[in-house]
Amino acid sequence: MRFTLRVWRQAGPDSSGRFADYVLEDVSKDSSFLEMLDLLNEQLIDRGEEPVAFDHDCREGICGMCSLTINGVPHGPERATTTCQLHMRHYMDGETIVIEPFRAAPFPVVKDLATDRSAFDRIVQAGGFITCRTGSAPDANEIPVPKGIADLAMDAAACIGCGACVAACPNASAMLFTAAKASHLNLLPQGKAEKNRRSLAMVEAMDGAGFGNCSNHGECEAACPKEISIDFIGKLNRDFLGATVRNWLGGVGAKS
Repeated sequence: MRFTLRVWRQAGPDSSGRFADYVLEDVSKDSSFLEMLDLLNEQLIDRGEEPVAFDHDCREGICGMCSLTINGVPHGPERATTTCQLHMRHYMDGETIVIEPFRAAPFPVVKDLATDRSAFDRIVQAGGFITCRTGSAPDANEIPVPKGIADLAMDAAACIGCGACVAACPNASAMLFTAAKASHLNLLPQGKAEKNRRSLAMVEAMDGAGFGNCSNHGECEAACPKEISIDFIGKLNRDFLGATVRNWLGGVGAKS
């Protein structure tokens, strides 16, 4: 297969960027999108040119590193698919493919297609933990958890923190990410001790990082490779409101 790649090139965070066009031939339809970029870089290196910088790690769709906007869509055209799981057979021979980094002020470009998403780390650090005793594994029935609640918590925990929700949102909101990370702990008994404090701290960290407000466009859910439901945003709003009221009233558990 033959493709024309229009790739965003940017030397560093303080440099101005531009699109550069490359023609790539003899691409296997069974190669992944990242393998196609590897092939491009091999050819650039052979020609003595600077390879394209892009993030990747596991290449199994579970780490969230392969965050690219492809033809205007985070992670490309396939639903529930990360960039590393996207294959070139989904494109037409001779097609022009536009590749750029996720666009959001809290995700500054490091180089080319690689962005700094440490803002997500700060949100998790603000509240993504529990303070219950750790050690040997407890008996499975020691803390009963209804199956529906356990399944819902696991759905939230499926978030890989890739940032597609932010890139897809017209406001660059991180509400879906923050809601998933807060909810998978807030739902379970072990996480309820810090539920109020967690909800307030994670939203504060999200706002402090410069992410926009959620206006319920729903693009975040559509772009999420793990199909995290926007219902979690509603849950976080309820948890945040409840924690805020407790603080106002100075009630028991206001600081928990």
